[in-house]
Amino acid sequence: MTNNTIGLINLGCAKNLVDSEIMLGILAKDGYKITLSEEEADIVIVNTCSFIKEAEKESVKSIVALAEAGKKLIIAGCLAQKYKKELQEVVPEALAIVGTGNIDKISEIVKKLVNKQESNIYEVSDNPVYIQNEETERFQITMGSGSYIKIAEGCDYLCSYCIIPSLRGKYRSRTIESIVNEAKKLGKNGVSEIVLVAQDTTSYGKDLDGKPSLSLLLEKLNEVEEIGWIRIMYTFPSLVNDELINAIARLDKVVKYIDIPLQHSHPEILKLMNRPASDNSGLIKKLRDSIPDVAIRTAFITGFPGEEDEHFEHLYNFIKENRFDKLGIFEYSREKNSASYGLKKQVPAKVKKARKKELMKLQQSISKEINSSFIGKIIPVIVESLTSSGKIIGRSYRDAPEIDGLVYITSNQAILPGDMIHVKITKADEYDLYGEFN
Repeated sequence: MTNNTIGLINLGCAKNLVDSEIMLGILAKDGYKITLSEEEADIVIVNTCSFIKEAEKESVKSIVALAEAGKKLIIAGCLAQKYKKELQEVVPEALAIVGTGNIDKISEIVKKLVNKQESNIYEVSDNPVYIQNEETERFQITMGSGSYIKIAEGCDYLCSYCIIPSLRGKYRSRTIESIVNEAKKLGKNGVSEIVLVAQDTTSYGKDLDGKPSLSLLLEKLNEVEEIGWIRIMYTFPSLVNDELINAIARLDKVVKYIDIPLQHSHPEILKLMNRPASDNSGLIKKLRDSIPDVAIRTAFITGFPGEEDEHFEHLYNFIKENRFDKLGIFEYSREKNSASYGLKKQVPAKVKKARKKELMKLQQSISKEINSSFIGKIIPVIVESLTSSGKIIGRSYRDAPEIDGLVYITSNQAILPGDMIHVKITKADEYDLYGEFN
C-alpha cells in the first residue's frame, strides 16, 4: 500500500471519461488512494481534450491553474498526444506527459515519480495501440444510473476537419466477450444502463471478423441479466444498415434511440468534409418507419470552409424538414494538421456564430413541439438522482446521459436511483419533461 493520494480532472468526451476511469482503476488496484478533490491530492492527473480549440483552451486553463497552485501534475490524453514536445517546453512543471495509447502505464509512471526514480517522464507513443480488455479495472467516477462502455478505439476515417486518427490510432475493436463481461460487472455494481461509445460504433468488429458486427454485439448484450438498457452513440450514417436497424427495433433492452452525427446536408460541403455525399433523409425515414417511437440525435457543423448562404439554407431546410428529436450544432474549428486547415474561403467567426444561433433557434422550436406531444403519455424513465429537497430526476429512453434532457418527477412512492419506472408526462419545455409516478 501507498499513502499517496491521486486526484484526477477529466475533460472532454465520454470516451475520455472511460480512459480516466481506467487510469484510476489501475492506480486503485495498485494501492493508491483516489480522490476527486484536487485539494486533497498529492498528484493530480489532467486527462485532456484536444478535439476543437475550445476544448484545448479548457485543458490549458486547468493545467495552468494547477501549475500555478504548485500541484504535482501529470498531463494525459489528447492534448498530451498532440503537443507532447510543446508541453515539455511550455509546462516544465509537469512531472509526466502520458499519451492516449499509454494510459495502461500510469501506475508505473506514478511509482517512479513517488519513489523519485525519475522526473519529467514522457510516455507518448507515436502509434497508439492500447485497448482495454476484460481484465481492465475501472474506478467509476460517474454519478447516476448509467455507465459508458468503449467498444473500440481509434478511427480509420479521414474526415477533413478531424485529427482523431492521428491522436487515437487505427480502428481496433474489443472482443465481444470482453465487452459482455464488462457489462455484467457494471450491472453487478448497480449500473442500470450501458452506453456504447467509440469514434464510430458502427464499424465495430470489422477488424476482428472482416465485417462490422455491432448487431451481433447487441444480441449478446441483450442477454445480460444485470442491465436494463443499452444505448448506442456515434454511429456512421452509411453503416446504419437493415441488420442494425432490425436489431435496435427487435431487442427489448436496446433503447429506441440512435445517435447519427451527420455533420452537414449539402453534398458539396460533405465532399469537402470527406464524408459520404448522400441525402440522409431516406435513412431518417427508414429509421422512423422501422423503429416505432425512435428518438434520433444528430450533430452538424456550420461555418465549414466554403459554406455559402445557399449551403447554409440547405442545412436549415434539412433540419426543418427532418425534425430531429435531439440536435447539436458546432461552429467549425480550424485545427492544425487537419486536411481542412488549408482550405480557402474560411468563414468569418461572426458568421459562424450567427448561423449556429439561427439553427439552434429553429431546433428549440422543433424540440418544444416534439416534447409537448408527450404530454398525457406514459413513457419509460430511468431514475438518476434524488435531490436533498426531495426532487426526483430521471431520463427517458429518449435522452442520453449528460447531453440530452431530463425528466423531473413527482411521486408519492419510494424510488431509488437506478429504478426503471413508467412516468405520466404532464408538462414539457424545449429540453426537459415533467411528470408523475403514482
